[in-house]
Amino acid sequence: MEVSELIKDPGIWAGQNKPGMTIEEADIVVFSIPYDGGVSFRAGAKDGPEALREITYTIAPTTEAFESFEGINVVDLGDVPGKSRDELFASAEKITHDTVKAGKFFVMIGGDHSVTIPVHRGIDNALDEPFGIIHIDAHFDLCSEMNGDVLSHGSTERRALELKNISGAESLFFLGIRSVETQELEFIRENNINCLSAKDMSEIGIEAVISKVKDHFEGYKNIYITLDIDCLDPAYAPGTGTPQFGGLTPRELLTLLRGLFDLPILGMDIVEIAPKLDNSLVAVFAARKIVTECWGHYLRKQGKLK
Repeated sequence: MEVSELIKDPGIWAGQNKPGMTIEEADIVVFSIPYDGGVSFRAGAKDGPEALREITYTIAPTTEAFESFEGINVVDLGDVPGKSRDELFASAEKITHDTVKAGKFFVMIGGDHSVTIPVHRGIDNALDEPFGIIHIDAHFDLCSEMNGDVLSHGSTERRALELKNISGAESLFFLGIRSVETQELEFIRENNINCLSAKDMSEIGIEAVISKVKDHFEGYKNIYITLDIDCLDPAYAPGTGTPQFGGLTPRELLTLLRGLFDLPILGMDIVEIAPKLDNSLVAVFAARKIVTECWGHYLRKQGKLK
């Protein structure tokens, strides 16, 4: 089934999709950027959005805390339009801008991590005040460029640091990191990057991690979460382009996300899901759980869970 057909089906997203609904009418907005031309290693993340939607028919509209989100208004806008990277990124930036302006919580499905760049730009253009970014990943993505590409999946947060509403390294917090590129080392040491590595998180415990991140972002009114599926150990998400051993467990990640939603989260993305790299689709099923649980955290704060 083509993605254009999928998004017209009210059966996706646990039966909560409302085809044709406007952004203004929605509780949650979903869109996708099926692009993986920014990878430095294995491709396949462009297939992530369709694979994820296709397994949302079979779930109930409930959270693991035994709450129901049945009856909410989800509008899936589908893949952003465009054939070239420039066109796709321009469309993604515009959709993000409009969604943030409407005050709607959104989830973007990638694609490789480069597709977060236009989302960051869209948020930046929509706001008139600083915002924070929580980057949950095995990698910093702070490279100035990779293979000559300044819009690579390894340059996501380096580009974010150029935005008008990102006041510097203090606006970013990195979680789950366990790999660093040679060109990133000097930049990280000189810029006082806020980071709790996967090792740090294991040693101090997830509740302490949540507390540190919440303290760091005290006073921020808008925070964005960008989540690379490779933050999870490859045992739990093998279908990704650049897996790194020693990552988060599913329970650590789910507990972390619940705590982070005490912050004013305006939206999130989930990227680097590459179905063809794992025939059992473990990473795709992980992504489905992550997305719907985060919906629950957002809706709980809105008083819309039953």
